[in-house]
Amino acid sequence: MVFSTRGGRKVRRLLFWLLLLAAWEAGSCQVHYSVPEEAKHGTFVGRIAQDLGLQLAELVPRLFRVASKGRADLLEVNVQNGILFVNSRIDREELCGRSAVCSIHLEVIVDKPLQVFHVEVEVKDINDNPPIFPMTVKTIWFHESRLLDSRFPLEGAFDADIGVNALLSYRLRSSEFFFLDIQTNDELSKSLSLVLKKSLDREETPEINLLLVATDGGKPELTGTIQLLIKVLDVNDNEPSFDQSVYKVQLLENIANGTLVIKLNASDADEGSNSEIVYSLSSDVSSTIQTKFKIDGSSGEVRINGQLDYEEMKSYEIQVIAADKGIPSMSGHCKISVKLVDINDNRPEVSISSLSLPIQEDAPQGTVIALITVSDRDSGANGQVTCTLTPHVPFTLVSTYKNYYSLVLDSALDRESLSVYALVVTARDGGSPSLSATAEVSVEVADVNDNAPAFAQPEYTMFVKENNPPGCHIFTVSARDADTQENALVSYSLVERRVGERALSSYVSVHAESGKVYALQPLDHEELELLQFQVSARDAGFPLDVNVYLIIAICAVSSLLVLTLLLYTALRCSAPPTEGACGLGKPTLVCSGAVGSWSYSQRRQQRVCSEEGPPKTDLMAFSPSLPQGPDSTEERQQPSESEHLGKVSLFIFFPTNSRTIPVFISYNIY
Repeated sequence: MVFSTRGGRKVRRLLFWLLLLAAWEAGSCQVHYSVPEEAKHGTFVGRIAQDLGLQLAELVPRLFRVASKGRADLLEVNVQNGILFVNSRIDREELCGRSAVCSIHLEVIVDKPLQVFHVEVEVKDINDNPPIFPMTVKTIWFHESRLLDSRFPLEGAFDADIGVNALLSYRLRSSEFFFLDIQTNDELSKSLSLVLKKSLDREETPEINLLLVATDGGKPELTGTIQLLIKVLDVNDNEPSFDQSVYKVQLLENIANGTLVIKLNASDADEGSNSEIVYSLSSDVSSTIQTKFKIDGSSGEVRINGQLDYEEMKSYEIQVIAADKGIPSMSGHCKISVKLVDINDNRPEVSISSLSLPIQEDAPQGTVIALITVSDRDSGANGQVTCTLTPHVPFTLVSTYKNYYSLVLDSALDRESLSVYALVVTARDGGSPSLSATAEVSVEVADVNDNAPAFAQPEYTMFVKENNPPGCHIFTVSARDADTQENALVSYSLVERRVGERALSSYVSVHAESGKVYALQPLDHEELELLQFQVSARDAGFPLDVNVYLIIAICAVSSLLVLTLLLYTALRCSAPPTEGACGLGKPTLVCSGAVGSWSYSQRRQQRVCSEEGPPKTDLMAFSPSLPQGPDSTEERQQPSESEHLGKVSLFIFFPTNSRTIPVFISYNIY
């Protein structure tokens, strides 16, 4: 299909907005269900496994489980069919009070790999609560002298349901003396007054019984009633009156105890004691109001009597009575509507769960380590929480749903560099000043076998005297592994090969734990001059090994050769050496054998050279470490032959098929 340029742009713009809307909806909640309150046990809620894209066969192996921040027993999942059902009685009013929206937030968690899904189950209100008045019988005193249209305020009924189920209507059973006046304050608040429509005559009718009925808007509708007992009195025909029927006050929730809320002032047209007014809280007010507020009977001052908490209750309606001292007393009424203003007085709360620790050092990026939940009891900006993590660490926080985060791996780990991370999760609200809370998470990095054993050098050369005793210790190899525990336990072994017609293991062996190398039989220089082999070091983890080369030179002793070398050295090297024919040699490695420890001297080094071609390095001579001789310059410059023979011992190894005898000699001259 071909679009014009202008039409194509419109289509692309439309697709972009559709994708943006879909992404927004997907981020707000993954699955949403609804269930009516008071549903019976086993009531079907939804096919949660199917809706989350999970196969039934993987629910048990992946440890399918459901977690809830509140009561965890309300809903349950049958792991055999993946159906979410009602497990126990759900009372919406007990769960959410009078909140407009009531939801149960579930976290569905599966392992291998760890996944978290967020499910929201909305609890629908049913009309299961009838209207309730504060009392069943209320006595009202009316003087016979009261004028027509005199009013007496009544306390309305309370319905624990919400919405239309809590919309109350009132009616008064027919009466020739009174009618009911209803003033609507807002959708759920109405002011009721009993209004006199016919003059009273105490002598004719001393008492009147009325029945007030409250009906809610549910289907089917429920009702509640209160009996009004009107007693007609004589004398004192003026009641106290307020200048307003409703007083509205706003208070900060942290207001100090004893703070003045409002000063009421009622007036009475009578004289003397009939005009003296006493203020009091109505007997209809709840015990909560009686503990939070107090009123001075003489002055009409209403003050704070306890601690107010916006998170506990956001508003109060206080009924106040102003009664005169007449006999009988007459009274007037007013209402104080108190609204609390939230302040930032609650620190955020941080909860860490479902820790997957320790974490393998080769774990891939994106691995979920822990689930973090933050909350704040305040409202508005004071309750909006942001979550941060310790900087400069290979981890990050990923927001999954509202105040839910996942702690995930953000970059590669190396246990050998750092084995434990002390992380601090900080939750900060949006209040001014803001409040914060922290939680610590210790993330231990588990070792994996990612380091092979390492020798100090790739090749070792040693010298062994021939005719050694069987089982002689000739050398020790040592490798180090940077890993820990079994991954760092190193064992040694020979890399088997053939030496001539015999196996290498018939000549030498290596102790698996210590790395000591042993000669299993006497070595014969004439039979074997040089033995080169490999030793393998292997750790105990998933195998990583490394080899090292060992070169063993087998040395023979010849006293005749020693004398020849000494004389040859004196003749050839007394004159200045020529370039390329005779000069200083490289110091040679220390060797040990049955005759003692051997070393080279750095004081003076000579090379015995032949006249046939350049010097060779396949014949070495070593001198033992001898004590210092007399410190005489002449003796050192002109030693006799007996002095050389007595103070210089040479141990030489060489190939038998060499025609020339190039020799490195390291010796001390005393």
